Amino acid sequence: QQLPVILSADEVVRFFAAVPSLKHRTALMAAYAAGLGVSEVVQLRVADIDSNRMLIRVEQGKGHRNRYVMLSAQLLVMLRAYWQEIRPKHWLFPGRDESHPLHVSTLHWVCRNARETAKLGKPVSVHTLRHSFATHLLEAGTDIRTIQVLLGHQHPEVLKAIQKQL
Repeated sequence: QQLPVILSADEVVRFFAAVPSLKHRTALMAAYAAGLGVSEVVQLRVADIDSNRMLIRVEQGKGHRNRYVMLSAQLLVMLRAYWQEIRPKHWLFPGRDESHPLHVSTLHWVCRNARETAKLGKPVSVHTLRHSFATHLLEAGTDIRTIQVLLGHQHPEVLKAIQKQL
């Protein structure tokens, strides 16, 4: 099994600094800070952010299941700044037509450009942010079962591969 590419904390900072658009940076930050997949990020609605309970509701995410993921204080600050400037109505990250969410290909394109701008010498995709989230939690001592639940995995094979890498 091929091991996933993981960004160091410094590389994560450089990557986000290379994303010029507030909307795109916030969407990619949500992918990293909450361990979300690209399709989960673009499907977020404004109502899915529960700042009182510090949770994000993910509907029809991995495995077509609903789940809650943690909302970090840092991500909440970023989401509030984004909301103040953009004022999205329904979709948290609307596309050009506000009645539709941002398209996943847009985030893939932004990710490729940010990787090049940040001069990261490894392949980086939106999914790399999800793997980096899981690895950074594992390195911080979070138990593998908790990470598995946060990511929406039923089977911990990918996480065990990451754990072996450490």
